[in-house]
Amino acid sequence: MSYSLDANILIDASNKDSVHYDKAVNFLGDCMSEPDPLYLCWATVFAYLRIATHPSIFASPLSPNEAMRNIDSLRSASHVRFISEGEDFWECYKQCSEGIRARGNLVPDAHIAALLREQGIRRIYSRDRDFLKFPFLKVVDPFS
Repeated sequence: MSYSLDANILIDASNKDSVHYDKAVNFLGDCMSEPDPLYLCWATVFAYLRIATHPSIFASPLSPNEAMRNIDSLRSASHVRFISEGEDFWECYKQCSEGIRARGNLVPDAHIAALLREQGIRRIYSRDRDFLKFPFLKVVDPFS
């Protein structure tokens, strides 16, 4: 069954100071060893790069090259796919954000949710409870 990961999972696996670091590394290892298709949104990748390299967020941020090598490692797996918006994305975004008042920090989550819906992906691993606002998504916190 296909699924996606939110940036917070990737960030936890890169941040040795995170209370979830060990669990995140193990979970990501499991994701890399199982054959189920893993779909990553480019928006997730760039959120990861932005946060993992930010010196105001991490005491020991990754260098841009370290963060990009982590993404390259994901890209090298045969079952990992990177997805982008299709021709009908805007309509899908409007449908997904209808009724939830997507504004501020919820806009990027609505973007990712709409992209997953457009691509037929219904499961995301995340610690971000805002994804629960999208009823078509099965949101799983792998650390709870």
